[in-house]
This record gives sequence, C-alpha cells and structure tokens, in this order.
Amino acid sequence: MSKHELTQAELFDVFSNARRRRAVQYLKRHGGSCDLAPLVEQVAAWENGIDPDDVTRTQRRRVYISLYQTHLPMLEEHGIVDWDPDDHAIDLLPGDDVFEPYLDHRLENQRPWHRLYASVTALGVIGVALSWLSIGPLTATAAPAIALVLCLLVLAVSVAQHVSRRPEFDLQLAL
Repeated sequence: MSKHELTQAELFDVFSNARRRRAVQYLKRHGGSCDLAPLVEQVAAWENGIDPDDVTRTQRRRVYISLYQTHLPMLEEHGIVDWDPDDHAIDLLPGDDVFEPYLDHRLENQRPWHRLYASVTALGVIGVALSWLSIGPLTATAAPAIALVLCLLVLAVSVAQHVSRRPEFDLQLAL
C-alpha cells in the first residue's frame, strides 16, 4: 500500500468497528507490537467483560477468525499496522497520534452501569411499595417524595455515566 494520510472519512470507517479499535488500543498499551494470541485473549475479554483467563475457546475462536481474516488486513491496508499472518506478528506503525481520538479509553475500567441503574430502581420501587402499603415509617403521602428522589437518583447516575464516557482530551480542553 502506498502511504498516504488518512482522511477523516477513512478514519471513521476503519475505527467504526470496536474490534479494530480494541486491537489498536491493545497495541498502544503494549509498546506497539504483539503476537496475535495475547491480542485475541484481551479483545475477547473486553468484549465479554471478563478476565482474559476466563475467555472460553468459543469466544477466543470468534475473535481470532475476525481479526485474522478481516480486521488486521484492513488495518494493514490503511497503513495502521504491519501484520504478518504467517508468524502472527503485529506492529503498530508510526503516526498513531492521528487516530488516538477514535480509540476506546479506559477499557478495563468500565463501570457496570446497568447494575447501578437496576439498584437505584429497585430501591425506589421498594420505597414506593412500602409507602403505598404504609409499612414502617412510610405512608402513602410519602410516595411522591420517594418517586421524586428516585428520579433525581436516576438523573444523577445518568449524568455520571455521560461524564465518565467523555474522552479525556475533551476534559482537558474544558479545563
């Protein structure tokens, strides 16, 4: 491939796939080069929200096939990696700062937001149910206040989730 600067449209196309983003992010975190096996393990772990040691053979195979047949060749075609399918060596090519904004940040530190939403909602439902049944100190007149607190908690969790997903470079620009 002749080296040329990637257009924004090409960058969006290349990094529109999470596996390609994760593969490049893994390479960046490991000094720009790695073998295919550990890359497959980590990408499968990120996709399934598990530890790399817990990745099943099926999960590994699914990621391996798509990286080997589709994603690594596409990254190589666009001059992002040097990929040798015979010895499974992958090297990130210079110029990776161009696509930094397209990568997934904090992959290992993703919070299970669905659990937090479920917990807040469950507490609110229990509070409203107890107030409607007038169990304990809660009475039916407290139900609207409980519902309001529940809505404010869900709003707070939503704002926290939104802020946590902003890329780090956006936060630095805001300072």
